[in-house]
Amino acid sequence: LDMKTINPEHIKVILDIINQSPYLKLLSVKVYELQSGYCKAEVDLGKRHLNSFGGAHGGVYASLIDTATFWAVYCDLRENLGLTTIDLKVDNLATVKEGKLVVEGKQIKVGRSICLSEATVKDIHGKLLAYGTSKQLILEGIQSFSQAASVMGYQSLPPKFLS
Repeated sequence: LDMKTINPEHIKVILDIINQSPYLKLLSVKVYELQSGYCKAEVDLGKRHLNSFGGAHGGVYASLIDTATFWAVYCDLRENLGLTTIDLKVDNLATVKEGKLVVEGKQIKVGRSICLSEATVKDIHGKLLAYGTSKQLILEGIQSFSQAASVMGYQSLPPKFLS
């Protein structure tokens, strides 16, 4: 893990790509902070996010945690590696019916092939609603971020690191 300086132009494009993801758009999730070891996203809870009991569906928490844990490791990966989630553990701790949810993902370890990260979902008052951990598998040449850029209509990505 060498501490290279991430290119802010690269992050801007990556955030745009993430936020154009059809699934995140379906959930109205927006990732708005991405830096070394950290990711922050939020969602304004709407009726479509609720279960039949009127509270946030556990799948919303799981999707938020999956997103934040995945992207929390991104900045510390070598240029153009691929990444896939291999497991996700979510503890649903409290329910909420409305309002903004904020998820913060933090990297725990980036290894040679496995990464570990954690995330919390809180309401705007800071009440902890869910906690989770995730492992990601680093992939050579599969599911790379240049492939994601291409799928989302970008010709190319700005370099990830400043030289």
